Amino acid sequence: MNATMRAMVFDGGSPILAERLVKVPVPGAGEVRIRVAACGVCRTDLHVVDGELSSPKPSLIPGHEIVGRIDAVGAGVVGLSIGERVGVPWLGHTCGQCSYCLSGRENLCDAPQFHGYTRDGGYAEYVVADASYCFHIPDTYDDEHAAPLLCAGLIGFRTLHSAGDAQRIGIYGFGAAAHIVTQIAVAQGRTVYAFTRPGDRAAQSLATDVGAAWAGSSQDKAPTLWMLP
Repeated sequence: MNATMRAMVFDGGSPILAERLVKVPVPGAGEVRIRVAACGVCRTDLHVVDGELSSPKPSLIPGHEIVGRIDAVGAGVVGLSIGERVGVPWLGHTCGQCSYCLSGRENLCDAPQFHGYTRDGGYAEYVVADASYCFHIPDTYDDEHAAPLLCAGLIGFRTLHSAGDAQRIGIYGFGAAAHIVTQIAVAQGRTVYAFTRPGDRAAQSLATDVGAAWAGSSQDKAPTLWMLP
């Protein structure tokens, strides 16, 4: 393997990423190295490079919707092996000791690490990830379609899970996560109402295209049952 790899780097100043040759990362204990096949672009990536999220890692490689194959395994890793196809999300590590971690709410950890923010992400040929925060990717998904599921898909599914068995669901704001969770909810036989920014006809059109029963402004009153087919 070459000692260097190509990567797109955020220097903390200009939002324009610089292509650089950097050292290929080496996985530590409990980590795996992944040869990146695809990495999506999330709105959070833009928040990072626009300076809206403070204190990113110096010389940061952004990107956290990562899909690729493991090519090196650190000490102590179990359940993952070289050649396996995995996905890597925004959440890259947690303390495992705070009240949130102990109650199954790791996304609220008091001392988290995040790919593409506090640790390097996937806008590179290789990325190192905590093996505990890698997901097996089924062959039914290609790399490009699997990548957005590692952020928008996870967020959407978490909200849908929180809604329990509700049959009528209102979604405020209609972006990447909303358009995925709407398709899941509709496939489950639920009814979705989409509320967007006033005048956002494109988002409202997307909502109905992916199955929402109604789409309108967040300033509108919620539709009543007699308004629906």
